[in-house]
Amino acid sequence: MAVYADMKVDCGPDFVTLMWTESRPQADTSLLRLGSCFPTSFSAGEAYFYVDLTDCNFRILVTGDVLLYSNDLTYVASDDSYNLAFTHPVVCAYERPKDWYSSQQIYDPVFKTYGLGDLQFTIGLMNDDFSGPAEFTSYPLGSIIPIMASVVQKTHQPLLLLLEECVAATTPELHPESTMYPIISNKGCLLESVSSQSKFEPRQKSSEMRLSLQTFTFAMREEVFIHCKLLAWDPNGLDSTKKACHFVKGHGWELLDNLAQSSLCDCCESKCKSRRQRSVASEKHGMVQKAVIGPFTITDVNS
Repeated sequence: MAVYADMKVDCGPDFVTLMWTESRPQADTSLLRLGSCFPTSFSAGEAYFYVDLTDCNFRILVTGDVLLYSNDLTYVASDDSYNLAFTHPVVCAYERPKDWYSSQQIYDPVFKTYGLGDLQFTIGLMNDDFSGPAEFTSYPLGSIIPIMASVVQKTHQPLLLLLEECVAATTPELHPESTMYPIISNKGCLLESVSSQSKFEPRQKSSEMRLSLQTFTFAMREEVFIHCKLLAWDPNGLDSTKKACHFVKGHGWELLDNLAQSSLCDCCESKCKSRRQRSVASEKHGMVQKAVIGPFTITDVNS
């Protein structure tokens, strides 16, 4: 949360209330938007929203027994304003009723949500343009699997989301005897980008990562799960062990978030050293969360 304001959200059974209290004297609270909705009321220092979950273009994610409604509070700065535009995530989580069905989605998206302290991590398979969850979970060999991970920061200062490690396996849990296929390793190096069209997509938000993963020859026609370590980190704390690197043909290893610092990716060809971490660890600048997506299947294009 920005130091110049305070946001209070109350998730009702079918509505959301949000109070934004602003300390900057020049800020125009009428320029705040919750999704597509204008403030219900506003004054010189406050904006209040009372909206239904079916309004304002709330996004719905389904993960097991949880319904996750998410949106963005944005400030649309005018051209002559001294105040910069910004976006803050707004999320409400509910227990999924047994008979719940949404006309907005005719499938159960492959999405997983994990809570860690007051952080909410989400990872899932997406459609081709990353605008919503995947409509199918079978991919021909050589096609692209869009994957998106995000973290809802609530009261945290802005955090940078990183994919520290991802491996494919044929089991929903990793065991010593599990057959694994490395995708991302060495603290954020996208190994698959060296020999395929896999790549990190440009960020839309610091708290979100988009991965275009080209399917590979592994466990063909079997159920495949991808196991990842998601890292929410200080945006100013990037180093050789806190990074997102992919290999660009003709250029070599590049840092997703700042090409000028691509030297942080040099260790992708050797060993990027760091301290040993627990599976779920809290550090000075961030947190790590294990996550699993799947199952999905990779099929032979000739089958």
